Amino acid sequence: MSKTRFFRILTTLPMSSSSSSTSWSCNKCTFLNSPSQKLNCMICLTPVSLPSSSSPSLAISTNDEAKWACKACTFLNTYKNSICDVCGTRSPTSSLLGFDELTDSGLDSSSNPDSSVGSVFFPLRRCSNKRKDMDDDVVEVDGGSVVRSESQGIVKKKNKEIETKGEASESGTPLSCLKILSYNVWFREDLELNLRMRAIGQIIQLHSPHLICFQEVTPAIYNIFRKSNWWKAYSCSVSVDVADSRVYYCMLLSKLGVKSFSNKSFGNSMMGRELSIAEVEVPGRKPLVFATSHLESPSPAPPKWDQMFSRERVEQAKEAIEILGAHTNVIFGGDMNWDDKLDGKFPLLDKWVDAWEVLKPGDLGFTYDTKANPMLSANRALRKRLDRILCRLDDYKLGGIEMVGKEAIPEISYVKEKKVRGDMKMLELPVLPSDHFGLLLTLSPK
Repeated sequence: MSKTRFFRILTTLPMSSSSSSTSWSCNKCTFLNSPSQKLNCMICLTPVSLPSSSSPSLAISTNDEAKWACKACTFLNTYKNSICDVCGTRSPTSSLLGFDELTDSGLDSSSNPDSSVGSVFFPLRRCSNKRKDMDDDVVEVDGGSVVRSESQGIVKKKNKEIETKGEASESGTPLSCLKILSYNVWFREDLELNLRMRAIGQIIQLHSPHLICFQEVTPAIYNIFRKSNWWKAYSCSVSVDVADSRVYYCMLLSKLGVKSFSNKSFGNSMMGRELSIAEVEVPGRKPLVFATSHLESPSPAPPKWDQMFSRERVEQAKEAIEILGAHTNVIFGGDMNWDDKLDGKFPLLDKWVDAWEVLKPGDLGFTYDTKANPMLSANRALRKRLDRILCRLDDYKLGGIEMVGKEAIPEISYVKEKKVRGDMKMLELPVLPSDHFGLLLTLSPK
């Protein structure tokens, strides 16, 4: 009998009282059949077995064989059956539980004076969502309690600081390459925020990076990303609670299994800047650390036009490189706000390299460019390689690097006022995903 027919019968037939003298209990499924049902059980179609043809009411089941209750439909199956006779659901365990399992339904001898099998049919229960109800393993990560679901590769840190929610990519299969995206997504929320973040999501879907470093994420941006289709593939370093409690911040996303997320605040920052770090497991390869930061921003504005914060930025860069240098395979990507003329050469230690300089020698690589980014053409002229990906690698080698987010979003524009030769003019400008271009790096194992 199909499961659909089984439920239809149960929902349309009235249930008889266990004390009724006109009903008879099926020896197989214990359903209470009406006296008019004389040949076969209404539920399982088992032929009726009567001690005498004239006494159908005396055919109460005397079968004392132990049974297990199906979790999906509550049907009582014998131990010899590993799957339910009615709906096909597997038994709770391979060894099958005894009658103690029936207490899950809420029936016990104290509430039911007639506790014999066949005196009552357990109420129907909705089929469980096997994916949702699957047991999780609790493990310890860096002293914190973490739940890992082996069905989905889900990792959730059970505190308010970190909640990751993603699916491990290609688990168990050695990766032939790794893709890392670093992107300042621009916290300006009044300029086509939804369309810009959707465009960044399309870039993610196009390139499918394993690791992502975001800067200038706001609560609104976080919530847009969190509702996007691509989001569910990643673990995130920022929980919902933390995301809503800060004005803007950096964020790490990983398709790979995450061992830990951590943050280190810079003591000299007046802008709340910090170093965000993730340790990840690479299938078939050596573990990897990837990190991001948004180093102190220059702020040449009144009343002090010389607020460039170069000293603070250089100190933060040195601290980050020293912390990350304790690991053998490290990727450090972010908006470094670096100005080579003002800050000097980035303070890299031995074995550290700037991926753009190695892979694109001679290319200036401006990631903030009022000439190349038409959305910024009304701004004060500025062309800088603010964004960088820095690497210290023992077991991986650089593959390629490119800029992303250089194309305008089709069919949208915005108007900005600009002074041209003493006259104020309204300029209609295209909209790009961000005021920065993103960087996409590819690694391969040595």
